[in-house]
Amino acid sequence: MTKVAPIDQRKADHIKINLEQDVRSALTSGLEKYHFTHEALPELDLNRIDTSLSLFGKRLTSPTLVSSMTGGTSEAEAINLRLAEAAQECGIAMGVGSQRAAIEHPEQARTFQVRKVAPDILLFGNIGAVQFNYGYGVDQCRRAVDMIQADALYLHLNPLQEAVQDAGDINWIGITKKIEEVCKKLEVPVIAKEVGWGISERTAKMLADCGVKAIDVAGAGGTSWSQVEMHRAPDEFTRQLAATFVGWGIPTAESILNAKRAVPGTLIFASGGIKDGLDIAKCIALGATLGGMAGNFLKAAAVSTEKAVDMMKLTKRQIEVTMFASGVGMLNELQQGKLQRQ
Repeated sequence: MTKVAPIDQRKADHIKINLEQDVRSALTSGLEKYHFTHEALPELDLNRIDTSLSLFGKRLTSPTLVSSMTGGTSEAEAINLRLAEAAQECGIAMGVGSQRAAIEHPEQARTFQVRKVAPDILLFGNIGAVQFNYGYGVDQCRRAVDMIQADALYLHLNPLQEAVQDAGDINWIGITKKIEEVCKKLEVPVIAKEVGWGISERTAKMLADCGVKAIDVAGAGGTSWSQVEMHRAPDEFTRQLAATFVGWGIPTAESILNAKRAVPGTLIFASGGIKDGLDIAKCIALGATLGGMAGNFLKAAAVSTEKAVDMMKLTKRQIEVTMFASGVGMLNELQQGKLQRQ
């Protein structure tokens, strides 16, 4: 029987593989199929473009989210602190990676605790929803929130990753009902999040019926976690199984539209293959409230806080220039017919 790597080793592997290997999906995000109508007379001052918004009681300078990435190792601690410092300076939202490692090994909690450098940011905790079939419940969710003083909690959905992972958690029966229980009992908003294969209309409806306050569609087009698992597979069987699904998933653009059609009253966050502020603006125009990036921010934070700040400032300016050249001065105007499908 194959020996299963401990959680901290798995997290270290994930960081290394994401930084060093090509783990992109064979699919694209679908955002490349859309373009904004250019306005040669915008009648705007670029420096007065307003990208700010309020969400869950926090004010954000732009609709940018540092997507959930990591935690549970010393390297992850350094990266999370740099990301959080940069998010604090730039006034944007951030999610941490799965906190399971710290719930099961409390000494690792510090690798997720970023409030000391980011007291004001909108911060999301993170637990894998499948863990509700493996001993977790509302108490563990509260521990995750309290551990990092989170404003809301992500419940991530990763059935395909678990299915191709060596000794993954593959019993997903009854998870919907358990998500509903958490939504009813947890004191902070619950957000459902895919990890890179997107959201169907059926799933969006099920999640909204559970009571989630937002859905992060995390569509196909960016990091493929089946590819990540392929690189850390312990044997050829598992490697080939994971490699099969490099082209699996619902692209991000399609996922946003799925969720918007199925549950128009639910907040939508967009991630998965988002490269820059132009892509974030496209997501907002399609119906999302936030656009999340992981890879670009991870690579920057692996170097320094300053590099992460530079990347966040560039992203905000890209959104501003997109709005300026589209003739819109405020975020809510982006959704008023400014985006065309090619």
